Amino acid sequence: MELPKIEKLLRLIRLLVGNRRTTRELAEFLECDQRTIQRYIVALKDAGFVVEYRRKGVPFMSTQKGSLKDISDLVHFSEEEAYLLHRAIDSIDGTNVIKQNLKKKLYNIYNYPWLADVVLKPELSRVVHNLITAIDDRNRVKLKGYHSANSNTVTDREIEPFCFTTNYEQVWGYEISTGKNKLFKVARIKSVEILDREWEYEAKHAQTKIDVFRNSGKTYIGKAILELNVRAYDLLVEEYPLADKYITNTENNKFLFEAEVCSYEGVCRFVLGLFEDVTVKGDEGLKHFIDKKIEAINLKRQKFTY
Repeated sequence: MELPKIEKLLRLIRLLVGNRRTTRELAEFLECDQRTIQRYIVALKDAGFVVEYRRKGVPFMSTQKGSLKDISDLVHFSEEEAYLLHRAIDSIDGTNVIKQNLKKKLYNIYNYPWLADVVLKPELSRVVHNLITAIDDRNRVKLKGYHSANSNTVTDREIEPFCFTTNYEQVWGYEISTGKNKLFKVARIKSVEILDREWEYEAKHAQTKIDVFRNSGKTYIGKAILELNVRAYDLLVEEYPLADKYITNTENNKFLFEAEVCSYEGVCRFVLGLFEDVTVKGDEGLKHFIDKKIEAINLKRQKFTY
């Protein structure tokens, strides 16, 4: 059955945000001809939307200009915010129509990540704006003065940025020097220089997994199983709201957290900060990691002077 014109137009708007399809591919997806797509694009331009072209035959809609930016200014949810709103809606008694409509609207917004303008500290907005421009134009960039927590250095990094994590906190980029896809924290970037050089390694661009503690990796390396008291439970879900999905209430005001992780580093920091409130139940890899971290702390402590 053919879609009504207005529904087809709305679906086209959604497809054009961050689009990589040609007009022919868009027409096939929406089950119409290319001339219909072209007429819709003309109508959108007449209505004040900005439709540009990445290259010949590949249109995309700008969220930084025109009418869509006005819509974008109204909407911005991170994954954690969306989850908390979902929980709040679920707390409404019953299964009334208003409750179901709220949930439907939330999902529609959340599944439309590019309908979000930058909501950041003023000093970071230029960084994110340049990254968005580079991603749209498929250009390489230089991250200037990047503070790396892993190597404890401040260096320039040349990458091909290709997408953001939720809330624009981090950007995925293919790093030229290492040939690896990495996450770069936006707050650690001093400035972004857009280079006059297009992507060369798009086929290698790939996002990896991100765990509850916001660590990333190609695969999950193990599982964190923690028994929490009330204090630890409250602090965990306050700092990492998505953790609540992996927590069950056991007995005597105890809670069991169990989730796969990409790195033991994040969960280890949480455990050591609340060692009196948390019991590590597993896995063995996590227990070993924490033991080694405690050994390193004790060795360093012996060198302290008081």
